[in-house]
Amino acid sequence: MTGWRIIFMGTPEFACPTLQTLLDRNENVVAVFTQPDRPKGRGQKLQPPPVKELALKHAIPVYQPPKVRAPEVIEQIRELQPDLIVVVAFGQILPKALLEIPPQGCVNVHASLLPRYRGAAPLNWCIVNGETETGVTTMLMDVGLDTGPMLLKKATPIGQDEGIQALHDRMSQLGAELLGETLDGLKAGTITAQPQDDSLSCYAPLLKKEHGLINWQRPATELHNQIRGLSIWPGAVTFLEGAPLKLYRTTLCHGSGLPGTIIATGKNGIEVACGQGSLAIQELQAAGSKKMDAASFLAGHPLALGTLLTPHEVSA
Repeated sequence: MTGWRIIFMGTPEFACPTLQTLLDRNENVVAVFTQPDRPKGRGQKLQPPPVKELALKHAIPVYQPPKVRAPEVIEQIRELQPDLIVVVAFGQILPKALLEIPPQGCVNVHASLLPRYRGAAPLNWCIVNGETETGVTTMLMDVGLDTGPMLLKKATPIGQDEGIQALHDRMSQLGAELLGETLDGLKAGTITAQPQDDSLSCYAPLLKKEHGLINWQRPATELHNQIRGLSIWPGAVTFLEGAPLKLYRTTLCHGSGLPGTIIATGKNGIEVACGQGSLAIQELQAAGSKKMDAASFLAGHPLALGTLLTPHEVSA
């Protein structure tokens, strides 16, 4: 194994295809930095991040500092003498002292067409905002939030009914491919970094639970985008008789009625009137139950036409 000494920094499943690409290319990955193991599930048992599992499978040394900006961690990275650091969804901000260590810089794979959608949740917000195209960008990192000069971009359309899981999976592969092309270009000296135009930027903030609350006064198109963009987390939530109901999959319809009322049930799902148009709920989950299709839900929870879904719990 020859070539640049590379440190890989990443944490979730999204970052795994890029690490796998580095391994498949026989790149000299000398270490992997990832987030600490976190408690998960009902038993709150510590679970390793997906990137850690992949790295250990290939006998790559793994480091999990709670704070990568700690002086002793920066010194540890310096001692590893990386030529390049590759960063994909790491989950911590890299300080200037760390960014200056590798002579070839720190290359980030970001899941948007920069300068659009800087921030923590670009894929989700692209869908929620009704974008019809997104993509991945590789960039040289600086101290700003996704503000560094861009190296390469690759665009992809977003389907009208495509959910966040499907887009996430496609984009993780697209990012891995683009990182490979970026490495080839950097080694050949054929890529010229391009500064971002800050006037074209927009922000994709960290998701919060309140982002998932459904307000049926809004147009059906906006709610459809909200549901498919937030289905992994925090989930799109409405309330039926005061109990939360998570919505996972919907289709657009042209019905009308008082926003939030059920106007039809049948093979197309549970149709609910919105501020403009209507939505057919096709996959949902009641509290304490499992995710199911609309027909299965209706078999156990018959719903009368005119039943009202609310955007919050109704007080007694």
